[in-house]
Amino acid sequence: MDNEDEYPHGGDGGQTSADTSQSKSLSSSYVVYFGAHSHVGEITEDAMDRVKETHYDFLGSFIGSREIATDAIFYSYTKHINGFAAHLDHDLAYAISKHPEVVSVFPNKALKLHTTRSWDFLGLEHNSYVPSSSIWRKARFGEDTIIANLDTGVWPESKSFRDEGLGPIPSRWKGICQNQKDATFHCNRKLIGARYFHKGYAAAVGPLNSTFESPRDLDGHGSHTLSTAAGDFVPGVSIFGQGNGTAKGGSPRARVAAYKVCWPPVKGNECYDADVLAAFDAAIHDGADVISVSLGGEPTSFFNDSVAIGSFHAAKKRIVVVCSAGNSGPADSTVSNVAPWLITVGASTMDREFASNLVLGNGKHYKGQSLSYTALPHAKFYPIMASVNAKAKNASALDAQLCKLGSLDPIKAKGKILVCLRGQNPRVEKGRVVALAGGVGMVLENTIVTGNDLTADPHVLPATQLTSKDGFAVSRYISQTKKPIAHITPSRTDLGLKPAPVMASFSSKGPSTVAPQILKPDITAPGVSVIAAYTAAVSPTEQQFDPRRLLFNAISGTSMSCPHISGVAGLLKTRYPSWSPAAIRSAIMTTATTMDDIPGPIQNATSMKATPFSFGAGHVQPNLAVNPGLIYDLGVKDYLNFLCSLRYNASQVSVFSGNNFTCSSPKTSLVNLNYPSITVPNLTSSKVTVSRTVKNVGRPSTYTVRVSNPHGVYVAVKPTSLNFTKVGEQKTFKVIFVKSKGNVAKGYVFGELVWSDKKHRVRSPIVVKL
Repeated sequence: MDNEDEYPHGGDGGQTSADTSQSKSLSSSYVVYFGAHSHVGEITEDAMDRVKETHYDFLGSFIGSREIATDAIFYSYTKHINGFAAHLDHDLAYAISKHPEVVSVFPNKALKLHTTRSWDFLGLEHNSYVPSSSIWRKARFGEDTIIANLDTGVWPESKSFRDEGLGPIPSRWKGICQNQKDATFHCNRKLIGARYFHKGYAAAVGPLNSTFESPRDLDGHGSHTLSTAAGDFVPGVSIFGQGNGTAKGGSPRARVAAYKVCWPPVKGNECYDADVLAAFDAAIHDGADVISVSLGGEPTSFFNDSVAIGSFHAAKKRIVVVCSAGNSGPADSTVSNVAPWLITVGASTMDREFASNLVLGNGKHYKGQSLSYTALPHAKFYPIMASVNAKAKNASALDAQLCKLGSLDPIKAKGKILVCLRGQNPRVEKGRVVALAGGVGMVLENTIVTGNDLTADPHVLPATQLTSKDGFAVSRYISQTKKPIAHITPSRTDLGLKPAPVMASFSSKGPSTVAPQILKPDITAPGVSVIAAYTAAVSPTEQQFDPRRLLFNAISGTSMSCPHISGVAGLLKTRYPSWSPAAIRSAIMTTATTMDDIPGPIQNATSMKATPFSFGAGHVQPNLAVNPGLIYDLGVKDYLNFLCSLRYNASQVSVFSGNNFTCSSPKTSLVNLNYPSITVPNLTSSKVTVSRTVKNVGRPSTYTVRVSNPHGVYVAVKPTSLNFTKVGEQKTFKVIFVKSKGNVAKGYVFGELVWSDKKHRVRSPIVVKL
C-alpha cells in the first residue's frame, strides 16, 4: 500500500487549503508517523530535544514558518515512536503524507473503552482461570514484573494497590508519578508510576479545566482493569454482600503503572489516538514488561492504528501487549485490535452468577441475575405488567417498552412490577424510570439478539434480568392471566454454574477485516460480572442520580477479560523472562480449552455452538499455560515480512522498521506466519500447503499429531510425529489442505490440530474459508 492509500482522503474536517495563517479552532488534529527512531544506547534528554527540533523543522518546511509549526505540534513522540501530533488542515496533512520519510498521516481518531457498564451496544473467578497456588508460587505471583495499563488512570487509595511486603522499586524503572498538580495522589512500591495524556483529547473537544491535570481515576474503569491484572490480595470483598471472597489480580505481586489516556466520553468515545501513542511511547521507555489496553476503535490499516503502531514498538522491545477485542458482538467481523504482534481477548462468562428469581403467581420460577441492594418484602406478591401498558400519554410505545425517561404513567405503574425490554438506554436507568413512576420492581427482558446473555447490575430497586426465552414465557403469562402477580427474590451468589464458560453476546467476533489470514480474537477470558477495584469518585452505575459509592464493583466487557490475560502474561514473564511476546501468546493459546464444564463445546449467548471467531483458541487455562510443552515463536522480522505480503509499500515497511528492513524475495505466503492458529482464508485451489515451526520448551519427548478436519476439507500433516531431544530444539511441519470432492457449501469451516506427547496437548484451531 502506498502513502496515498494509507492517507484517509476527506480527512475529518478543517480548512480546504494549506494556509499558513490557519487557526487551531478551524483545523483538525492529525498524527504524522515516521516509524522508529535511530537512537543508539541510552535515550537522553538531549536526544529527545533534538527529535523535537527535527519535527518543528519538518512541519515548518511545509507551513513556511517554524514558529507556527512549533505552535501547531502538541505532541512530539521522541523515545521509541517517531512522529508528532499537530493541528493541521486537510490539504496540508495530505501533502505531508506524500513525503518519502513519512509512513502514514492519519486523523487523531476517537477510540472507546471496551466496557458495557450499565449500557447495551446493540473476587471469585471461573475455576479454569484461577492459577493454582503452586503455579503462583513458581511464578512468584508475578513479583517485580511491571504491568502498565492504558486506561482512565487509577484510584491510588484502593487496597488493591497497597505495597505491604514488596521490596524496593526495580532499578530498571524509569517512570514517574505525575502528581505535581494533584497533591492527594501518591504512588508507592506497588503503584510505581502514573502519568496522564490529554492533549489529543483537548485537540478534539477544546480547552480543559484543572480537574484533568491528574492520573486519578474518576471513572472506575482504569482501577478495575489494573487491579484485575495485578491487584494485591484483598480479603473480605463483596458487592452489596454478594460474591464475598478475596480479590486478587492475575499477577498479584507485580508492580503496576497507570497511563491515563481516556476521559469523559464525547459522542460515546473517551480516548484519542494521539494520547494513546504518547502513552505507549512513555510506557515502553519507562520499562513496562506487559502493557494492558482495554480500549480500541474501528478496525483500520495497521499504519493508521495507534494501538497497532504502539504495540509494534513495544514488541520490538519484547514487551507483551494485550488488548480487548471490542464489545460490538454478536455480529461477525467486528473484532478490533487485530495486529499479529499483540494478543486479542474476547469475553466469556464464569461459573459464578448473582442470581435473583422471578416467581409468578402460577408457581413458575425463572432464574435471572441482579445485584440489587434492595429487596421486596419476603414472599409478598405484586401486580406485574408489561411496561408498554403503563405508557405515558405523549410517549411512544417503543420508549415505554424500553422504559425510557418520561415514558411511563405513574398512575398506571404505581405499586407494580414492570417488565422492560433490554436495549438502547442504560439498564439501571430503566429501573430508575420504573421507580420514579412508582413501580416497586423491574424485570429486564432480553431480546432475541442478547439471548441468554445476562448481566448482574446494581439496580436501584428490586430487579432481575431474564433470558429472551424466559422473558417470552413471562410475557405470555401476563397476557393470558386476568390478574398476573409476581415476586422478585433477593440477589444471591450461585457457584458451579453450568454451562460455563459461555461467550458473552457483546464480545466482538472475527474474521478480521484488516488481515483475515490471522484468526482474531486469539483467546477468551472472564469478562462478565467481574469483581475488581473501583473509584470512590462515582457510583457503581456511573449515573448522576445514584449516590452510592463502592470500593469494588462488578463490571462486564472485553475490557474486563483483557487484564485477565495481562495477569497471566505477567506470571509467564516472571517464570520465563527470556520468552518472547509471541512465545507467551503461544503458551496461552495452545493450552486453552474449547469445552465448558458440562462438558460440551463452548456455546454462544443463544445456546448455539460457538466458533473460533468468538473464542479464538479457546478459554484461558493458566495452570496449563505455565507448561505448554511446545511453542510457536515469532520475531519482528516475521511481522515485517507479513506486512510486505499484505502489499504494504516496501519503502513504508522499511521506514516503519527503523532499520532499513528489506522485504524477503519471494514474499512470504500470508498463511505461513508462524502463528499458533492456522487460517486459510480462501481455499479456492485444489490444495494449499501451510508451514509451521514449533520449539520445545519442555523435556525431551516425542509428539504425535491428531487432526479434526473442517467440514468439506481433508487435512494431512507431514511428518506425523516430532522427536525432541533437548530444550530449544525446533522442528518444522507441513499442513496440506485439500477441498473435498462434490458439492461443498461455501463459507467458513473449523477444525483443530493437536500435537501431544501424552503429557502436553498443544492445540491449534483451524479456520478455512471455502
